[in-house]
Amino acid sequence: MGKNGYFRLINGEKRTGIKLIPPKEGGKPLGINDVMDYMAMKEYTCDLPTLRRAVEASAEKEMVLPLDQNKKFAERECYKLTISPDNMQATARFYAASEGGEDMTAEEILRDLQAKGIVSGVRQDAIEAFVRDREYCEDILLAEGTPAVQGKDAYIEYKFNTDKKAKPTLKEDGSVDFFNLNILNHCKKGELLAVLHPEETGESGENILGERIKPADVKKAVFKYGNNIELSEDGMTLTSMVDGHVELVEGQVFVSDMLVVENVDNSTGNIEYEGSVQINGNVSTNFSVKAHGDIIVKGVVEGAELQADGNIIIARGMNGMGKGQLCAKGNIVSKFLENATAQADGYIASESILHSQIMAGGEVNVDGKRGFISGGKVSAAGGINVKTLGSEMGTDTIVEVGVDPKIKSRIAQLEKLIEEDNKTLKTIQPVLIATTQKIRQGIKLSPDQVKQVQALNVTSQQKSAAIKANEAELQELTEQAGDTKEAQVKVRGMAYPGTKICIDDVSMTVQKNTHFCRFVKERGDVKVAPL
Repeated sequence: MGKNGYFRLINGEKRTGIKLIPPKEGGKPLGINDVMDYMAMKEYTCDLPTLRRAVEASAEKEMVLPLDQNKKFAERECYKLTISPDNMQATARFYAASEGGEDMTAEEILRDLQAKGIVSGVRQDAIEAFVRDREYCEDILLAEGTPAVQGKDAYIEYKFNTDKKAKPTLKEDGSVDFFNLNILNHCKKGELLAVLHPEETGESGENILGERIKPADVKKAVFKYGNNIELSEDGMTLTSMVDGHVELVEGQVFVSDMLVVENVDNSTGNIEYEGSVQINGNVSTNFSVKAHGDIIVKGVVEGAELQADGNIIIARGMNGMGKGQLCAKGNIVSKFLENATAQADGYIASESILHSQIMAGGEVNVDGKRGFISGGKVSAAGGINVKTLGSEMGTDTIVEVGVDPKIKSRIAQLEKLIEEDNKTLKTIQPVLIATTQKIRQGIKLSPDQVKQVQALNVTSQQKSAAIKANEAELQELTEQAGDTKEAQVKVRGMAYPGTKICIDDVSMTVQKNTHFCRFVKERGDVKVAPL
């Protein structure tokens, strides 16, 4: 095994020098920094260029360099200790004793480490190896702490597809296939639905100073589930108790038998169901369907109201007659949307949208043979893809992308609430101030006045608290709105004049027929770019 190059002081009768010793059998040559660190520590001086040349030459042969004319006492063997910032390691770099100087013993090194507060993880074998081999100018790990063993968060493994982003496919003729969406997870009685993997707490560690290192806290997890589900005795698995379909809604597992009806009309009345609803026919005007799962309509929807915690799928479309409403926490897919209001947390897909108010947290995709948006307002946080935008008749058409419409609406609502509460406070505060001044002047208040002041004080506190909470939410939502990705409006066919394009906080009105284009936000303006 090779031995590194090193140095030691030599003491003559009239002068002190330094002997630079070359490496042996492939060891590392001496470095200038080791010599300079040692000389600074021991307060020796030397001409730096001369020292550098001598160190470089010592890679091949032994060199002796005089330091000064004054003889100094013999130097004992020593070391420079480095402790890592996290107090997990102590590394030493040993320097040889001068000729005639004493070497350190293993016991002395141990005592010195203890004096420096290093009491844990001391590597006795490394100390003994140094004492045996005397390897200098090399970092030697003398102590190492025991790191904490980090635990693992608990998690739930779902045995069914929890992704609700399945989108309809296009048929060969360009129409949309509204039936093969693959968004329902069918399950059988006795089928395993979810497995709970419990948390692992981890183990504490200890640094070289003997201080305890705690592992990071781990998160626990618990099942959330509805009816028709069985929890195992050990609490680790969920199993379906019925044939039906399973879905995950806001972290809660639901299994339901699907409610199937022919039509929603006078024969059924309004429907409200815990699971999903399938309507083989139509939904008539003025009726409502509310489901905690999906709503699937194989016919048409008239001026009705449909609300779903999952998706809404309308195979033959909706003519809302100016009062029909759709609201889904998932996605909305409808062959067409006419004179309707539709809001989805996910995407909205249709072959045509006419004179409707549309809001989507994801994208709005208008595909198919016609693929047009004409009239009304269509808002989508994720972008809009359409074949034809607007109309030759100049119908007022507005499309808006960039910020989740629900967030934008909530921001406006919060701003209004804050403004109203501030107005109330401005009315109350002068009365409270005047009352306080009267009390300080010794003026007694009547019982009715006391009650009035107390009520105003309570109102003031409530309004102040409400303002604080609303301002915090407003700031959070404003930051979310500022973090939105760059959304676009893509037109695969024609965009007609008169159509208004809004992206984030800027807008433009299309001035001329524009083909195969994208509308993007660039340098604070809406610009037209090629597809």
